Amino acid sequence: MFCILLPAHPSLAVPSNRWPVAGILPLFSQLLREKVVCIAAGLRHALAATASGIVFQWGTGLASSGRRLCPGQTLPPFLTAKEPSRVTGLENSKATCVLAGSDHSASLTDAGELYVWGSNKHGLLASLAAFLPMPQKIEAHCFQNEKVTSVWSGWTHLVAQTETGKVFTWGRADYGQLGRKLESREDWKLQSQDPSHPCSGPPKNMPSFLPCLTGAAEFCEIGAVFQFLPMKNLRFLEKRLGFSKVMELVSCGSEHNLAVIGGTCYSWGWNEHGMCGDGSEADIRAPKPVQALRSSLGLLVGCGAGHSLALCQLPALPELVTGSSLDAPEDAQDQEAMDKERSRKERQPDTSTQTQSGRSRNGGLGTEAL
Repeated sequence: MFCILLPAHPSLAVPSNRWPVAGILPLFSQLLREKVVCIAAGLRHALAATASGIVFQWGTGLASSGRRLCPGQTLPPFLTAKEPSRVTGLENSKATCVLAGSDHSASLTDAGELYVWGSNKHGLLASLAAFLPMPQKIEAHCFQNEKVTSVWSGWTHLVAQTETGKVFTWGRADYGQLGRKLESREDWKLQSQDPSHPCSGPPKNMPSFLPCLTGAAEFCEIGAVFQFLPMKNLRFLEKRLGFSKVMELVSCGSEHNLAVIGGTCYSWGWNEHGMCGDGSEADIRAPKPVQALRSSLGLLVGCGAGHSLALCQLPALPELVTGSSLDAPEDAQDQEAMDKERSRKERQPDTSTQTQSGRSRNGGLGTEAL
């Protein structure tokens, strides 16, 4: 096990399987010599992207699969490195985001291109190859010729969102983590014979559009006010105004997912531990609303391997909305007592002069003798 820390300083602690000597860990700044903007941790490997768009990888987790699936082939150094090593094959692109799964890696560029490499056991590399030792771009026609703006990785599946808000899923599907019904292999074989079909591969192996998740909300914080805005507006804030508090509201766990659409939280996938929030432990094959969060505002969601989290603002209590006191009388006798006390005070002589004098002597704070 290891962890990665990203403090305000651009340096990072290098993961190690040994306890640090004298409490000191080597720093990434000694190795990368550049500000790190994104990090990701897989099962036995990790990734980092720098401000100039260079991707580094370390950890030998992918090497065993590579040797087994690519016999006789020399693996690139970054697959066997125990310190950050530059990922080759991405020299002509600028990475803005990196992701790591159980046995795969991915990188999203500023041009909206998605590169993947590693094991393709569950078809999440959108390729017919068993293993990709070098980054390979998933062609744009697999995303209906749109740029990819956000991507998330589960243990063995991927979720991507394009510039118009369309959501695509692909990879392992046996727990329903793709949120869609797979086409039969017979249907796929017929489609693969059609040259007009954009992506050739088994149904789960290629990105597939999930219409019910179109426009999965993004979250924008303006001062202390939380608002849901259309993606077009958020992109304007992010690119033109340098707005930095724009967050995608999609999250992948190991084999389940959460997404916020129009302020409603949807869940789907593996549900053995109840992490889809529907009160059951049955896997959910298609996105459906989490009923317990239907009336919540300002949702932020996150997934762990076997649990989920949601940060939200609960609706105000009716008493607070109507302005009535929380200490209001609970029965008629209390109400009658309050009425008598009010009448007694109304019969007392006016003490406004004394009160005004008291305000002057106490710096504006009124005093009144009962």
